[in-house]
Amino acid sequence: MTAAVTAAVIDGKAVAAELLREVQARAAVCTARGATPGLAVVLVGDDPASQVYVRSKERRAAEVGVQTRDHRLPASTDTQTLLALVADLNADPGIDGILVQLPLPRQVDSTAVLRAIDPAKDVDGFHPDNLGLLMLGTPRFVACTPQGCMRLLAAAKVELAGKHALVVGRSTIVGKPMAQLLMHADATVTISHSRTVDLAAEVARAEVLVAAIGRPEHIQGSWIRPGAVVIDVGMNRLEGGRLVGDVAYAAAAERASAITPVPGGVGPMTIACLLSNVVDAAERRAGSR
Repeated sequence: MTAAVTAAVIDGKAVAAELLREVQARAAVCTARGATPGLAVVLVGDDPASQVYVRSKERRAAEVGVQTRDHRLPASTDTQTLLALVADLNADPGIDGILVQLPLPRQVDSTAVLRAIDPAKDVDGFHPDNLGLLMLGTPRFVACTPQGCMRLLAAAKVELAGKHALVVGRSTIVGKPMAQLLMHADATVTISHSRTVDLAAEVARAEVLVAAIGRPEHIQGSWIRPGAVVIDVGMNRLEGGRLVGDVAYAAAAERASAITPVPGGVGPMTIACLLSNVVDAAERRAGSR
């Protein structure tokens, strides 16, 4: 009987730490040139998860030399008020990036707010201009989570050219930009979603799997193609507080050649890539890009 193969763990914490060291060095150069990287953080309401995310982003920003300006608005804030704030931040020369923490309250038109952000300050990479540039293969800013996934694949020395890659999920935040990045890396890309007829069959074909559907352990380990590389974007909290991904990790690790853990995989990369985007913008302001 053949012993089970345990996949190599792709350590997102280590890769993110290396990227943050690079970001810190670049931020110091910008500051020396009179263009200290500046990030405006806009939080509407008192959603506990959003507050945790914002604190984490601001703490990391301070560590690498990115100044943050905190804008906390009540949950009753309307669309026009938020649009007025975004307009002010667009016009502020000391702000290189604008982060509007999602989700926004129901009464706010999220699409209108995100589209109002100056594309040159859209460090989340959500603006239609930036999504369009990504499709053309000439990106200004790339959405942080897909960018982080690509960095993890590179760190794991995964050769993407010619590989069959499957992205499970078609959101504008992760799935669609992820597919574009994989295509630009010469992978053959399939996108699966809630209407896919036989997800297990699609997963079984994939040499590279990126799971981003927000369903705890929905993708079974037995579906994984032997030797595949698994990037699990999912972050799902079960009763009792345990965090799991979209892939059944233990069983998948017996079949995959490499896999990201949850937590400690993709999550740390998202903030690191956000801060890298902020410094990219500051470098443009300083004339060093």
